[in-house]
Amino acid sequence: MVDQQTPVGANAPTRPGGAPALRERLTRRKPVEKLVAETEGAEGAGLRRHMGFWQLAMIGIGATLGTGIFVVLGEAVPVAGPAVVLAFVLAGVTALFSALAYAEMAGMIPASGSAYSYSYATMGEFMAWVCGWCLMLTYGVSVAAVGVGWGQYINELLHLTTGLSMPAAMLAGPLEGGLVNVPAAVVVLLSMFALLVGVRESSRVNAVMVAIKIAILVMFVAIAVTAVQDGNFAPFMPMGMAGVSAAGATLFFSYIGFDSASTASEEAKNPQRDLPRAIMFSMILVTALYCLVAFTAVGALNWADFADGETSLAGILTAVTGTTVWAVIFAAGAVLALASVVLVVLYSQTRILYAMSRDGLIPKAFSTLDAKGTPRANTIITSVLIALLAALIPLGPLADATAIGTLFAFALVNVAVLVLRRSRPDLKRAFRMPGAPVTPVLGVLSCAYLMSSMALSVWVAFVAWLAVGLVIYFSYGMRRSALEREDTVEVRS
Repeated sequence: MVDQQTPVGANAPTRPGGAPALRERLTRRKPVEKLVAETEGAEGAGLRRHMGFWQLAMIGIGATLGTGIFVVLGEAVPVAGPAVVLAFVLAGVTALFSALAYAEMAGMIPASGSAYSYSYATMGEFMAWVCGWCLMLTYGVSVAAVGVGWGQYINELLHLTTGLSMPAAMLAGPLEGGLVNVPAAVVVLLSMFALLVGVRESSRVNAVMVAIKIAILVMFVAIAVTAVQDGNFAPFMPMGMAGVSAAGATLFFSYIGFDSASTASEEAKNPQRDLPRAIMFSMILVTALYCLVAFTAVGALNWADFADGETSLAGILTAVTGTTVWAVIFAAGAVLALASVVLVVLYSQTRILYAMSRDGLIPKAFSTLDAKGTPRANTIITSVLIALLAALIPLGPLADATAIGTLFAFALVNVAVLVLRRSRPDLKRAFRMPGAPVTPVLGVLSCAYLMSSMALSVWVAFVAWLAVGLVIYFSYGMRRSALEREDTVEVRS
């Protein structure tokens, strides 16, 4: 029987006072039709539709192709050895399952909330809050992590061109012996100003930066492949499969941005047609580049030379060519490339918060739009908080925290596909996840596998983050939810 998703307040069991019982409040769902209706009304009253396929694809590529390959590669190689290529494949396959799930959901529910909105429509308000809370961790911490990586390349570019380096106290937070990571905070604030100017303008800037980052990665592959030696691939898997799994869990950070295209759904001209195509296109292109860069990097430089975790792709170019010219070009391109990631992921974070605020789960300020249709207060508050995070926390913990939050949210999207396939088979699907229900189940299991490979300290931080989120939800979100207000009105009437 088709589940028409009747609002909870209409037929749900109630407590003696007339209000819905706790279980019904936690599982009340936002009907798909209502989510779609909100997006269709966005043109005149909210976010403005102006993005086509290529702009959406550039958002997906811009958010994905960044710190994971430019910086985190140097931390993953000592864990996996030359098998880091397999670690990228493992992370990529896990991301691919979720990308397919995202493509199906985005074609049905083109809402800015991305996985949060999908969860609200399928698993209810409580799981939607948990998903949204994880996405706050994913996007917010990701921006901070990329900002830290950006600072490293700024310093490397300065050193390559002038022989000087920035003071250590300005390149690291107190946990790494510094004071404040100034470059990391600066790039977040610069991205904030770009978004405040307008999304149309910032999307054009992003498209240019995406073209530059693809060009410099292709340049790296073309140069590094000339120095590939068979001996650098032996032993291929020095840490065994455990090392590959651990590296894959860290490198999953490299793939988190493909879903950013779905957060732009309410600003897309034809989201049902263009979103699935943009998500899959960005995923395929990025995975191919990652594997090529990883293969040529470990082939050109023995994996043991990555042991300090500081080896960069620019440094490999210097070692291969014997000159710093190509390294300077690469470092300059990397500065622009990572800036585009900060810009796009920060944009995505504000749109997630916009959707949650519109549903009443967080304060109204996050969904208030200015005359340009830009959530100005949302952008400023979010940017300042993330800039502080980037200035104080080192890259490693940020990348791991981002990865575990992302894996949890992606698992929920796969579950959402299964739920809607069963409860709403009548819904029009612009894209259907092939191999369902097997592929969504594999998506959930692969996410769980990578999560299980993460360190205990990461799990402790993740559980602590969820605990804080639960306190906020039960003390604020559940009571002020838009669906809660609707239930209250129905009971009174």
